[in-house]
Amino acid sequence: MERFLHSRKWIKNYKERREMRTSTTARAATKRHRNFRGEAFLVLPSAGRMWSACNVKVRDCWAVTSVTLRRCLKLGAAMAKSKFEYVRNFEADDTCLAHCWVVVRLDGRNFHRFAEKHNFAKPNDSRALHLMTKCAQTVMTELEDIVIAYGQSDEYSFVFKRKSNWFKRRASKFMTHVASQFASSYVFYWRDYFEDQPLLYPPGFDGRVIVYPNNQTLKDYLSWRQADCHVNNLYNTVFWALVQQSGLTPVQAQERLQGTLAADKNEILFSEFNINYNNEPLMYRKGTVLIWQKVGEVTTKEVKLPAEIEGKKMAVTRTRIKPVPLYCDIIGDAFWKEHPEILDEDS
Repeated sequence: MERFLHSRKWIKNYKERREMRTSTTARAATKRHRNFRGEAFLVLPSAGRMWSACNVKVRDCWAVTSVTLRRCLKLGAAMAKSKFEYVRNFEADDTCLAHCWVVVRLDGRNFHRFAEKHNFAKPNDSRALHLMTKCAQTVMTELEDIVIAYGQSDEYSFVFKRKSNWFKRRASKFMTHVASQFASSYVFYWRDYFEDQPLLYPPGFDGRVIVYPNNQTLKDYLSWRQADCHVNNLYNTVFWALVQQSGLTPVQAQERLQGTLAADKNEILFSEFNINYNNEPLMYRKGTVLIWQKVGEVTTKEVKLPAEIEGKKMAVTRTRIKPVPLYCDIIGDAFWKEHPEILDEDS
């Protein structure tokens, strides 16, 4: 019995000595450091071991993630290159020549029928012409690099600057973007100009892309379109005067004008209908030219001072660059001297 009690006492003393030794070792292992501000802080060995283990786990996680990502990228690349990809070789290269003016011209598809179905005024309908101009302004605003546009009747030409790299100068991109934007704008703004005439069916526009190598050929192209506007409008003015005022049928009016020159048509207008062609609106005779100009827009803004309860409405003028319509001659040199920035390559 005495030996047993002695053994229990010895075991108890042994546990106390071991606990004391453990706490002393922990205190001795606790290191005191100072940071760059001189403030003291403690670093426990257990904490260091914990952060070391966490770092190992993070590195392992990153390694697994990177391997998985590489496998996914390889799989995606393999999926993108299918056996059917060879069909791309049949696509035609339609890149426009570099350092040339790119012109996109749109024409209304079967607009004679469209004008009859929608009761356009003859020989000119100002509503239709203003609608065309609105669509052209939308195209210039939405698309890039158009420096000038010219329109007459049911057509519009858009000139892209020589250094344009829009869609890598692909002709199909130029044509389809201009045509789709113009046609959708025509439908979208129809009610703004034809309030009492519903749109019976959607209009269509065909397009073509022409490339001109220098400034002179571009000016000649625009001059050609304006000359065409003058010839067509003079003929239509006389033709419809004969039909509407003289009572001739369209066939009879066509036979009357067959073989006549511009001077003959002017004489018919003046002698028979007392119409001086030179007094006709410039929009009809010259067409519409769209160029970028600074425009002051007046908007109403409410201004409220700290001491006031209710704000005051004030007119604020802001200057913006917008496509502005001009009705002028572009065949002569006066227009180009007045607006040299149009042909400036760095404009």
